[in-house]
Amino acid sequence: MKKILLSLLLGLGVVSSANALEGNAEAGKAKSVMCAACHGADGNSLVPIYPKLAGQSADYIAKQLADFKTGVMSGGKEGRVDPVMGGMAMAVATPQDMADLGAYYASQQISAGNGSANTTGQKLYFGGDSEREITACVACHGVNGKGMASAGFPAINSQNAEYLKGQLEKFRIGTRANDKASMMRNIAMKLEDEDIAALTQYMSSLK
Repeated sequence: MKKILLSLLLGLGVVSSANALEGNAEAGKAKSVMCAACHGADGNSLVPIYPKLAGQSADYIAKQLADFKTGVMSGGKEGRVDPVMGGMAMAVATPQDMADLGAYYASQQISAGNGSANTTGQKLYFGGDSEREITACVACHGVNGKGMASAGFPAINSQNAEYLKGQLEKFRIGTRANDKASMMRNIAMKLEDEDIAALTQYMSSLK
C-alpha cells in the first residue's frame, strides 16, 4: 500500500523522487568528497559566497540537487540554474545519491555565521513591512532561522551573509526561480539594497 501511495504522489509531483527516499549518512559522507572544495568537508564552507550545507534539511538539499539537474536537462526552462552546480548535480547520478548527501550534511553541525545582529534586519525578519507588503521571514524560517523542514522551508541561520545576499538578489531579479509558488521572488522583488544588506547580516547572526 505504501509503495502504491508513493508512486501516486510521485506521479502527481507532490513529492520528488529525491526527497522521497531515505538517505544514508555514511554513504553520503563517502559521496561528499567531490563537494568539499566548495562546501567544506563537514558542510561548513570557508568561501563566503558558497552555502553551508551542515545542519540543513536533508530533503531540502536533495531537492536543490534535483532542481540543479533539472535546470541542465531542461535547458534552463525549469529547476534551478547554476553553471557550477548544474554540472556537479549531473554527476550525482541518482535520487538515492542526492538523498544520501542530504542525510550526511543534515547530520553535521553548522558553524557560526559571519553576520551581525542589527535593528533594521531584526524588524524586517520578525515584522516584515505591511506598507510594502513584505512578509516577515519568521513565518517560514522560524524564530531562530532553522526553517521548517516538513514544509520545505530551509534553515538560513548561520549562513554567511554574502551567500544569503546573493540568493535574495537572484530571487529579486528572477534568475533563481525554484521557490514554492514564487514566494521568495514575490518578497525579494520588494526589498531595497539596504533591506537586503541589513536582513542578511541579521539572518547570518542567528544561531
